[in-house]
Parts: sequence; structure tokens; C-alpha cells
Amino acid sequence: MFGLETDIFFLLAFSILAACAFEFVNGFHDTANAVATVIYTNSLKPNIAVVWSGFMNFLGVFFGGIAVAMGIVNLLPVELLIDQNVYHSVAMIFSLLFSAIIWNLGTWYFGLPSSSSHTLIGSILGVGLAFTFMPENNQGVGVNWSKAKELFMSLLTSPIFGFALAIILMFMLRRLLSKTIRDVIFSEPKKNQPPPIWIRGILIVTCTLVSFFHGSNDGQKGVGLVMLILIGIVPAQFALDSSKDPATMKNEILQIEQVIGRIDTTALSLTNRQMIRTMKGEFVNLEQLIEKPMVDHQMAEGDRMEARRALLLISRGSKTLLEDSNVNLSAADKAYLKNQAVGEAGVRRFTDYAPGWVILMISLSLGLGTMVGWKRIVVTIGEKIGKQHLTYAQGASAELVAASTIGVSSYLGLPVSTTHVLSSGIAGSMVASKGVKNLQGGTIRNIVIAWVLTLPVTMFLSGSLYAFFRWVL
Repeated sequence: MFGLETDIFFLLAFSILAACAFEFVNGFHDTANAVATVIYTNSLKPNIAVVWSGFMNFLGVFFGGIAVAMGIVNLLPVELLIDQNVYHSVAMIFSLLFSAIIWNLGTWYFGLPSSSSHTLIGSILGVGLAFTFMPENNQGVGVNWSKAKELFMSLLTSPIFGFALAIILMFMLRRLLSKTIRDVIFSEPKKNQPPPIWIRGILIVTCTLVSFFHGSNDGQKGVGLVMLILIGIVPAQFALDSSKDPATMKNEILQIEQVIGRIDTTALSLTNRQMIRTMKGEFVNLEQLIEKPMVDHQMAEGDRMEARRALLLISRGSKTLLEDSNVNLSAADKAYLKNQAVGEAGVRRFTDYAPGWVILMISLSLGLGTMVGWKRIVVTIGEKIGKQHLTYAQGASAELVAASTIGVSSYLGLPVSTTHVLSSGIAGSMVASKGVKNLQGGTIRNIVIAWVLTLPVTMFLSGSLYAFFRWVL
């Protein structure tokens, strides 16, 4: 397969299986986020709820696009980390996979709703930082800090937003609905009795939406993880989208080069002037690669990773220049750069992609994982965040907040923690009912501790594993 040596082939196969295992664990670790409310309000039986949630997670990955996946891929400047030793790429992949799986299993065992998003991003950052201090590193960078800042802000603000929005939504329900309806939706479910049919329908719809959007966001992280593996171990086959003819980008590259050439560099910072010089060199390099003879409309295997590196540097440089107020380009030129150099429909279409079989594989892994191991965290979500039993209004509000937050984030290509968004939504609904005293301090403390520790622990774990594997392999 891919013309690999036997040992490299087995390492590749093992890495992909480990990525599927991560997504499987992600499924049963995060299932409670979607099914806790319908289970604790007796809207659906547990077995039916988790099977339905698993199916919707599958659909979410399959139809949710790849914007979040590419955010994960671009967090680690993989084109700079890959050297001539494929075992170093394997070390990178094993480190982030093992650290992510270890932390996810550990928090699941103790019933803590920790974030798979934080876990994976922390593992990737740890590998990138460890590479920064490797003696053979002459690039001076192992992390795309611009992307890291963007993702971190998304992970930080989403639970705060979920908490506040749940309080607002509960307040509106109390003010806008009639007393008859309020008496029903703000009551605690009766033991082993389903709610009125209209409430049951609302709760099932919100559960469905959370499950689908969980797949479209968390599932895409698994897609990004597999693409990191493929690009890291077999870059000749996966550095560029093989379904597209590289020759078709020639005119776009020439026009982007012309736009960059019109920038007056005298008003720019030293860093941006140097970046433009680097970009001009990459234009020449990329144009030479495109001019080479191609077989079946594909670059030679040895040129594909070089072309990917050039395209990403041009794209990232263009994005930085667009954010610089001193860049004296016309509105039309800026729009062209945004669409062709930075946008998904421009030259990034050659680097930002995922084969259909990867999406299908991750869809199945997440969907199957959703159907097992759900009970530990369901108990935490349903019983241990607040001191009262979850009411219909609280369940629907928390799920609606989670679904809308995750859906918008997926559309914007930003990863969020489904766990923390829903947990904070439930906490907000509890506070809206009886104030802060309605929260169980011990559970909230454990969730916050897991939230605070996830990034540093996974960064340290993956960085240490990377140093170890580089020494062993």
C-alpha cells in the first residue's frame, strides 16, 4: 500500500486504528452531552437514546464539512515538522494519539465531563513545543500560534457563552409563557413517566440537534487527526488533493503574486517586509513546480510536499497582510486575496481536503463509540451538577444552547467543547432557577479542575512521549 516498507505500513495502519480508537472514546465519552436530558426527563429510554444519538453523530461527521478538521491540521505546521526520517513523523503521531486517549479514558473512568477538544489540541501543542527544542529544528517554530490563539479563544469563551445564554433563556421562558405552561415545564419529571407529548418532542429535537452538531464539530477533529497521520507518514500521496489538477492553480498563483507585488513595503514592519520577500520566493518555487511535466495531471511525488508548504506559506502570509492596516491595497485586491489566497475555494482547496473514506471511517468510529460507555458521565450531567432533579425547561434550555453554540462554531470552522458547553448550560439553568446555591460545589470544582488541567497535562504528556519516541524510533 502506497509503496511503503512493511514496517512503515504497519505503523501507518496502527496509527489510523489509534485515531479511530480516539474517536470511538470521544463517542462514548461525550454521548452524555446529548442524551442526559432526554434520559433524565424520561423522554427516551437509555438504549434508544444512545442509538439515536450515535446515528445522528454519524450523520454529523459525514455531512458537517471539513472546516474544523482543517483547523486541527493547520494548528501544527506539519509541513515544517516533517524531515527525511519518517520515523520522526511516526513519533509525532504516536505521541499526540496516546496522550489524548490516556487523558480521555482517565477522565471518563472518574466520570468527569472533560473536553476531547482540549485534549486533542493540548496533545498537538505539546508535540509542536517539543519539536521547537529539538536539536535538528532550524525553523524556530513548532506551533501555528495564530491558529492556536484562535482555537483557544473559541474553547475559552464557548462555555461562558453557554452559561450566560442558558440563564437568559430560562428568564425568557418564565416571563413569556403562561402560568399553565410554566407549571408543566418547570416541574420535575415523574419517575418512570414520559413527559407530555409536546415537551417530549422538543427534548428529542434538541437531543437530535446536539448529537448532529457534536458529530459536525468533534467528529471533524478525528478527520483532522487522520489527515495529520496521512500527511505525516505518506506525504507524497496526501500532501495535495489528488482529485485536482495542480496546473489549474497557475493563473491564480500569478494573480496573487501580482497583487502582493503592488504592496508598498515602505510602510510595513520589518517582519512583514521579510514575509513578503519569503512569499515572492515561494511564488517562484511553486511556479517552477507547476511547469514541470506531470503524469496523469499530478506532480511528481517528491514535489507534492514542497508545493503544499509553498501554498500554505503564501496563504498564511496573505492572511497576515490582510490584517495589517498599513497594507495599501485596493478593496478589489483585498477581496481577491481573501477569496483566492485565504478562502477555501481558492488555492487552499488543494491542501484543505479529506478523502471520503477518511470521513466515513471517522463517522463510523464516533457513531459506534456513542452507543457504549455512556452511563458514567450521564450520571454526572443529570444528577451531580445541580442539587435538584433536571426539569423539562432546564433540559431543553441547556440542549438548545449547546446545539446553537456548536452549530455556529462548526459553521465558522472553530472547535468547541461539547462537554463544557452543555455542562455550563445545565449549570446556568440551575442558577437561573434557585441561584448559585443550587449548584453542587464538589462536581463543579471537579469539572473546572479537569478543564484547567487538560491543556497543560496533555501538552506535557505528549511532549514527553514525543521526546521518548524520537529517542526510541
